[in-house]
Amino acid sequence: MSGWKGIVLGLLAGLSGCGNGDSMESFGGPTMGSSYSVKYLHRAGLPAPKEVQAEVEQILAQVDQQMSTYRSDSDIERFNRLPANHCQKMPAPILELVRIGQQLSQQSEGSYDLTVEPLLNLWGFGPQSRKEQVPSVEALAEVRQRVGYQHLRIENQQLCKDAAVEVDFNSIAAGYAVDTIAARLEAMGIHDYLAEATGELKARGHKLDGSPWRIALEEPRDDQQVAEKIIAVDNYAVSTSGDYRHYFQEDGRRYSHTFDARSGAPVSHTLASVTVIHSSALMADGLSTLLLILGPQRGWDYAEKHAIGAFFVIRADSGFVTRTNQAFERLSAVQTQLKQ
Repeated sequence: MSGWKGIVLGLLAGLSGCGNGDSMESFGGPTMGSSYSVKYLHRAGLPAPKEVQAEVEQILAQVDQQMSTYRSDSDIERFNRLPANHCQKMPAPILELVRIGQQLSQQSEGSYDLTVEPLLNLWGFGPQSRKEQVPSVEALAEVRQRVGYQHLRIENQQLCKDAAVEVDFNSIAAGYAVDTIAARLEAMGIHDYLAEATGELKARGHKLDGSPWRIALEEPRDDQQVAEKIIAVDNYAVSTSGDYRHYFQEDGRRYSHTFDARSGAPVSHTLASVTVIHSSALMADGLSTLLLILGPQRGWDYAEKHAIGAFFVIRADSGFVTRTNQAFERLSAVQTQLKQ
């Protein structure tokens, strides 16, 4: 399931100063195998920038400790090592993410699934992968016995499994982190900000010059980054999932790292990327992955049924074509396209 997550070209921030004592502060660093950044309007009486950064990095450290599949001592990796028919007490955020993942799995008829990590490892895309490869029919059949959201259940504060499933939060953990960071900024009195982690972002308010936060959405090309569309965002989150960065080819066929849990294989449709706008970064994160898995028609129908603001980039013989629904147009101020 683990589609590439990211926004694109960049965050068009505008860090110039003005004469009323306000200033635009920014900081960032490594996180979740990628990076994070925060830009915000600092006003008199707000906490010092170093204090804000310390609060944000505390959140990111907690997310890493709880949800990382790349460290053996994380809460979720300890659970993943448990055999079938065992339970483990879990922090509330993990249980929240499992509940949301179960909801998305049910709504997608099992295509979206948090338990695809064994498949990712088998095909060469996961944290325990050895090499990218098309697995044998026998190996795939064996691993699929350890995949399925229906094998997870929550009992009080415990996460339980009735098969040896492994949970991968890659499709929603960064969105959760961004929502948590945004809530912490709000609690600190910061109401004009752009918070981003591994490409998932949420923006509120304005930049120093009073203009809105603008986000550049990338055209999916392997050779260079090209802005497809620029949108203005206020009090919404934006997430892009794409399958055009992480893939391999074998015998003339292309295999992306976006998986449909129902088939146990990478998706093979023509949808290259999906951008979702939502009030929650967590939901934007999960929904962009879900729509990418479902593909250009099923994904579009799902977005329309659930009133999800979505921007699709679809492969065609001549290159790429885009499709934007009315919900996306309502939630964003679409600016001039910058193709080159």
